[in-house]
Amino acid sequence: MTLVERITHDIAEAMRQRDQASLGPLRMLKAALMNREVERGRALDEAESLQVVNQLVKQRRDSIEQFTAGGRTDLADKERAEVTFLEKYLPPSADPAAIAAAIEAAVAETGAASAKDMGKVMKAVNATLAGQTVDGRALADAVKRRLSEAN
Repeated sequence: MTLVERITHDIAEAMRQRDQASLGPLRMLKAALMNREVERGRALDEAESLQVVNQLVKQRRDSIEQFTAGGRTDLADKERAEVTFLEKYLPPSADPAAIAAAIEAAVAETGAASAKDMGKVMKAVNATLAGQTVDGRALADAVKRRLSEAN
C-alpha cells in the first residue's frame, strides 16, 4: 500500500471512528501530497511522498520554536501533537550510534579535514542513511562537531 493509499484509508477510518484529532492532520497531509502532485503534474513516488511528510514535520518543528519563544505553549503543544502524528508516516529514525558511525565513515571516505569539507561529509552521510529518518539540523551539528575535533 502506497503512502497516499494508506493516508486515504486512515482518513476513512478516522471518519468512521469520529476521531477529529486524527482527521485534521490526515486531511492536511493528504492536501499537501495532492498539492505536490499538481505541482509535478504526475503521481508522486514513495520518496517524494516521504519528502513531503518530512517537510511538514520540519515546518511544525520550526513553528514549535516560534510559539515557545513567543510564550504560546498552547499552540506549541498542538504542533507537537501534529509532529508526533506525522512521524507515524515516516520510516524509523536512525539510531544515534548508526549516525555517529556514518559520520566517521564519511569523514574517512572523503578525507575531510576541516569545516570546508562539510558538504562532502553531509552528502556521504545522507547517502549512507538513506531510507531512515534523520533530523538534518542535528546531523549538521554533529558533523560540525566532528570536523572541529579534527582540527
